[in-house]
Amino acid sequence: MKTVYHKADTRGHANHGWLNSYHTFSFAGYQNPERMSFGALRVLNDDTVSQGMGFGTHPHRDMEIISIPLEGDLEHKDSMGTTAVIRKGEIQVMSAGTGVQHSEYNKNKDEEVKFLQIWVFPREVGVEPRYDQISITDGAKENGFQQILSPNKNDAGVWIHQDAWFNLAKFTKGNGKNYMLNKKGNGVYAFVLKGSAKIGDRVLGERDGLGIWDTQSFNIEATEDIEILLMEVPMELPAYLK
Repeated sequence: MKTVYHKADTRGHANHGWLNSYHTFSFAGYQNPERMSFGALRVLNDDTVSQGMGFGTHPHRDMEIISIPLEGDLEHKDSMGTTAVIRKGEIQVMSAGTGVQHSEYNKNKDEEVKFLQIWVFPREVGVEPRYDQISITDGAKENGFQQILSPNKNDAGVWIHQDAWFNLAKFTKGNGKNYMLNKKGNGVYAFVLKGSAKIGDRVLGERDGLGIWDTQSFNIEATEDIEILLMEVPMELPAYLK
């Protein structure tokens, strides 16, 4: 098993006043040639948006974009005609494909929005843009894995144009479980939302990340009550990026 460890305080940081953002991988003004991506996982931004502020209309193409709210409400509008509000307990996906424009705003006057913005390279370019949003509250599991994203339209969670599987896991202190990878050649980027856990010989704290590959499985053990996001993605980049 191979690993790469990213301690929370080594992430890129940009505070624009209205937006406080931490970048696990190179993004915008933060450029680190050693942290361009983890396989097909291109962006993992930990964003806080101030009251009444947000991202104005801007374009995307040929990227799978996933948003997971942690606190507050985020309003989404796009050129496909979608108007929606995503909240904690939900997940949103937008396949940018041939091109889409969207905006994201915190319309609340008394509450910040905290959310994860995640980008995954699709397996192919030029797909038809699409939007989806679902609640993941009902499927939450204590001391187990909850699949929230996959490549399969009829599987649990949202789906994207990539051989990727995302799971949320919540474990109480002293509990844990073995994670089995879904596809040979994939790796998993584990990102701690709350608490701490041990994976292999590494103890991870809040907002630490650990990339894991060249293995079929690994064990997670909660050293404190923990909430962790597991993002399984292909380690080989799509052919169009080579």
